[in-house]
Amino acid sequence: MAKYQIYMIRHGKTWFNKYNKMQGWSDTPLAPEGLEVAKKAAKALGDVDFNAAFSSDARRAIDTCKLIVDNNKNKEQLHPTKLMEFREQFYGYFEGMNSDEAWFIVGQPHGERSFSDILSKYGLDATRDFMKEADPFHDAENAKEYWTRIDRGFENIDKVAKDGDKILLVTHGTTIRSITERYGHGKFDLTQSPKNSSLTMLERDNGVNTVTSYSQILG
Repeated sequence: MAKYQIYMIRHGKTWFNKYNKMQGWSDTPLAPEGLEVAKKAAKALGDVDFNAAFSSDARRAIDTCKLIVDNNKNKEQLHPTKLMEFREQFYGYFEGMNSDEAWFIVGQPHGERSFSDILSKYGLDATRDFMKEADPFHDAENAKEYWTRIDRGFENIDKVAKDGDKILLVTHGTTIRSITERYGHGKFDLTQSPKNSSLTMLERDNGVNTVTSYSQILG
């Protein structure tokens, strides 16, 4: 085991982000403004001495990761690896639906009308459990399924990372917010999702995670 840093970057803004649609395992390309903020992040991270680079296997994360790696001083040594374990939460039946409509359906059985209402009263894990309950196919991930996958992702990075390494990980908004809720020790305002192409820092020390900053705007 080792102690190392993970630079968690949310992908650039996509078309589904722009249209306020549920985007978990579904995928849309980076919108023009998403490309621009990703380029700003890439420029800001150009001199970071990355030892390895990972992204989820969603195209929006892969493309953002490539922009960052191509602008990094270590680009010749970095070979981005896709980790499906760091995909966004799977929304099942609700994939592609208008976000406000989806969360209204999910929250109603519990007396809530929106994602923010569920979040403030019950927390992020409840949003997953409630969604799986509301999904007529029960395909959406619940909290146990989600965290089993994420934990496996960290274990995969452990196989590569060495003491003192700086690791790039391009992933997703709810995933970064969830990791911050679990490992941020209550230090961060999680009422808002991290901004597209923002930086959240995590230290992993012999398998123990600590989030040290959240949703820093780059560039």
